[in-house]
Parts: sequence; structure tokens; C-alpha cells
Amino acid sequence: MNKLAVRALLAVVFWPSLFFFWLLGPFVFFLLSTTSSELCPLLERRDQFLVSANGTLPMLVLQNLVYAVPIVCLVLWDRLLPELGRTRQISTCIKLFAAAAAIGALWEYGSSLVCDGYGQPFFSPLWQATSYLPIANILVNVPLYVLVFSLGRIFSMREDGPTDDAVRPEETI
Repeated sequence: MNKLAVRALLAVVFWPSLFFFWLLGPFVFFLLSTTSSELCPLLERRDQFLVSANGTLPMLVLQNLVYAVPIVCLVLWDRLLPELGRTRQISTCIKLFAAAAAIGALWEYGSSLVCDGYGQPFFSPLWQATSYLPIANILVNVPLYVLVFSLGRIFSMREDGPTDDAVRPEETI
């Protein structure tokens, strides 16, 4: 495969994963990974809350693997067309992604422990502080989204412009 075909294939994977996984995915995964409100009143002991919260861990791992698809595409694009400035930006994306993944997982795990307020007496007030993590997550995700979107746009655009030999429409008259 030539480089242009690989770049096009990566673009076909990158853009849908960016929009569907990063923009719609958080809502879907959050609903799937937290303890449901119907289950919360049934939990009476600390160990039941822990089992319920620990049951969310596989979903959190899957969520972060799915979210990593656009970052992997950027790394592969950078392998095809290496440029020092873009490589630095991609390493920044990876660092921001790691921070966002850790904050998001801690928030979702903590919200499973607190369980919409029902689990508060069983756990440290520190877990209640996880309700503020979405603010930190937004502060990390906004620059991450902007950087990933701009890098994706740069990488998915064709670099070959019109050649000097080509006849321009305004020159034909």
C-alpha cells in the first residue's frame, strides 16, 4: 500500500472514532459503568458497594481502549509522515489522554462507590470529592479535543498541491 492509501484508511478510522467515541461515548459508557439507581437502594453493606463498584472496572478498561483509537491513528500517521513539531504535539496528546483517562476512571469509579448518595456513609468523604472531577476532566479534555482535531485535519489532508506546470483557469484567457 502506498502512503496515500494508508493515510486515507487511517482517516476512515480516525474521524468516525473521534466523533462517535469521544463525543457520544462518554454518555453511553457512563450510563453503563456506574451502578444503576435501581440497584443502589438494595445495597446495604460496604462490601456490596465495593463489589458493585469493582464490577465497573472492566467497562472502564474497555472505555479507555476504545477512546485510544484516535490517538493510535495519530501515532500511525506520525510514523508515516514524521515531523518533529507534530511528534511533540502527539506526545502532548498522549499525556493529556492519559490524564483524562485517569481522571475519568477515578470519577466513574468514585461515583459507583458513592452510588448517587446512597453509599456515602460507608466510605471516606474523599470519594464524595470525585463529584468535582468532571470539571477537571473538562479542563483536560478541551485542549485535548482541539489538539487531536487539528492534528487529524492536518494529517488527513492531501499535501500535494497543484504543480507549477498545471494550467490555471485564469491563465487560459
